[in-house]
Amino acid sequence: MPQKKATLIGLIAILLWSAIVGLIKSVSEGFGPIAGAALIYSCSAALLLFTVGFPNLRRFPRSYLVIGSVLFVCYELCLSLSLGFTHNGRQAIEVGMVNYLWPSMTIVLAVVINRQRTSPLIIPGVILAIAGICRVLGGDRGFSFSEMAHNVMDNPLSYGLAFSGAIIWSVYCVVTKKIANGHNGITLFFILTALTLWVKFLVSPQPAFILSFQVWVCLALAAMAMGFGYAAWNVGILHGNVTVLAAASYFIPIISSILAAVILDSTLTISFWQGTAMVSLGSLVCWWSTRTVASHKLSSKTVE
Repeated sequence: MPQKKATLIGLIAILLWSAIVGLIKSVSEGFGPIAGAALIYSCSAALLLFTVGFPNLRRFPRSYLVIGSVLFVCYELCLSLSLGFTHNGRQAIEVGMVNYLWPSMTIVLAVVINRQRTSPLIIPGVILAIAGICRVLGGDRGFSFSEMAHNVMDNPLSYGLAFSGAIIWSVYCVVTKKIANGHNGITLFFILTALTLWVKFLVSPQPAFILSFQVWVCLALAAMAMGFGYAAWNVGILHGNVTVLAAASYFIPIISSILAAVILDSTLTISFWQGTAMVSLGSLVCWWSTRTVASHKLSSKTVE
């Protein structure tokens, strides 16, 4: 496959993933947080079976099967339920933004665990990303700790799950890269996530369904965004320009907020967009801090 075409497919994956926040919240409003998430992951798993296929588990390292499965399922539960349990569209977008701390966290963990070389730029990058979240949660009052505390305490479950998810996904990205040996268990992981959600659905009381044509459409779109998103990303990473895709992925918070605002019919303030831009820019600076070291090292070898 030509590199440009593969890169374009990878960029489509970024666009699909960016719609997840608004779609998950919309589905949860009709089916409830748990049933809605279970339906999304069940449909996504079915799509992945046709697009990616079911892997030969005998070839997989046992550590990847166990650790990868646990981390992936825990993250997806945190993501879907943190959005599903939000009180309104604006809160869902804020919770989604907290989850987008994972790119900068991933790079920090890669530096700590994998001893990845980095420049001092990583420090302002992390500070900028965290400051962006504070700006988002501060509302119109900017960096107001009282307002941030008020927003978080209004729904500590959702914000806590989103933050936990960011940590879990960063660990997943760093750890599985070392133990997967090039294998991809995404289809299995989606099936396990769906089964876990259905068990939770069966053992806990659930709200009545409030169904509409829009809810069914959002369910179909969410399943496609999840399933086709991962399939498209694999094509992009394997055959496309990885540098372009990596850089573009750090703009997901901005694209996600725009799409979620449209899907959920929410009005976002100037301070929110400023915070969102800070989160994206902070993550991009963290990524660039590793790129500058690699480029400098390559230049030194060339001179030698």
